Amino acid sequence: MCLGFYLGHTITGELSKRVSGSYNHRKAVAGAPRQLQEGQKITEIVCVQNFYNVARRSDDTFIDALAQQGIAYVPFFPLGGFTPLQSSVVDRVAASMHASPMQVALAWLLQRSPNILPIPGTSSTSHLRENLAAAALELPSDAIAPLNAVAASVPAAAQSAH
Repeated sequence: MCLGFYLGHTITGELSKRVSGSYNHRKAVAGAPRQLQEGQKITEIVCVQNFYNVARRSDDTFIDALAQQGIAYVPFFPLGGFTPLQSSVVDRVAASMHASPMQVALAWLLQRSPNILPIPGTSSTSHLRENLAAAALELPSDAIAPLNAVAASVPAAAQSAH
């Protein structure tokens, strides 16, 4: 069975070949605003995948623009890469919510924008259940505020590095 979906990390001649061949009239993935524009000249784009989480927020504006176009955003590394200080903020929010830090990080992503589709990896059934429970976790504004501030502790150069 062919899903007819091409997942590419950059828009290159390879995408053009794939679209004109076995993936004709199918969806694709781009990674940055310029790549999205290039990709949209070739085929319909249904999602974008980039490094994004509660601490790495360089795509905030991009995510909003994608949402306006009905394009999904799939953050990679949605649960990692936090410094000890950032982790302590997530830990405090999690403790106040009687949830795990990973559940809080996933809930934050899900509440950030309706077009965000996190795909957290897991190697165990218990982590899978924990991840799924994050969908029901509603973060109040007093929990979201410190999580939003976590990104301010990441240097600008690190924010834009994908």
